[in-house]
Amino acid sequence: MTPTQTEQAVRFLELHRTRRPLLMPNVWDAGSARLLASLGFQALATTSSGYAATLGRLDYSLTRDEALAHAANIVGATELPVSADLENGYADRPEDVAETVRLAIDAGLAGCSIEDFSGDRENPLYDLELAAERVEVAHAAPGAPLVVTARAENYLHGRPDLEDTLARLRAYEDAGAHVLYAPGLTDPADIRRIIESVARPVNVLARPGLPPTAELVELGVSRVSVGGAFAFAALGTLEHAARELMDQGTYGYAELAAAGLRAARAAFHDQPA
Repeated sequence: MTPTQTEQAVRFLELHRTRRPLLMPNVWDAGSARLLASLGFQALATTSSGYAATLGRLDYSLTRDEALAHAANIVGATELPVSADLENGYADRPEDVAETVRLAIDAGLAGCSIEDFSGDRENPLYDLELAAERVEVAHAAPGAPLVVTARAENYLHGRPDLEDTLARLRAYEDAGAHVLYAPGLTDPADIRRIIESVARPVNVLARPGLPPTAELVELGVSRVSVGGAFAFAALGTLEHAARELMDQGTYGYAELAAAGLRAARAAFHDQPA
């Protein structure tokens, strides 16, 4: 029997309470969702940048309707809990963020992330009071349970200030966030300080410079996500294969293509033709 939205949300939150971090890949279509589920991952996330790339666009170009329709498609692709990257909730006003979260519940999502990036390049972060209010309404949105991940975007938008990041995460914890996330942090001392300063599970972004997962266990990290990295790794492989064909006239990419075909056959074998 397919799990209900409530069951998925409960299961998703429980996955943050194990000894080892939850490794949560970000997927960009139903095929990537099914393939990664077949490899044994326990939960999935969407990626706004990865999905935008499938439409020939860059990050922060999606509408709320597009993002939620995409998220519902991912939810239907597997029986794993799915958390959606909902950027800033596609709104500035708290009441509009609450509506986005309500629609996310209707889409069957187990969780979602809400950023404090305002979209204004001159003032990229919402004022702390407004940012915390946006998290509070997301947590309190009517409907079934939803695991809310509150993101402090300092390090991704030219504000590498650990003290402000900590203040924001503490405020989001007080506002009811279930998971806290400061993407861009890689220094083990900084990550440890954040984990020791809050009581909620902490997510980190897998990127160059981040310690390997064995060290993240010792730091107390609860979840590791990859953002758009897997999607762009796939595009990088496509570009490499295309340039080999165009520039060298050779077919060395066929070995990697064969591996991909084997993975697809293993993941999709029970789907109708």
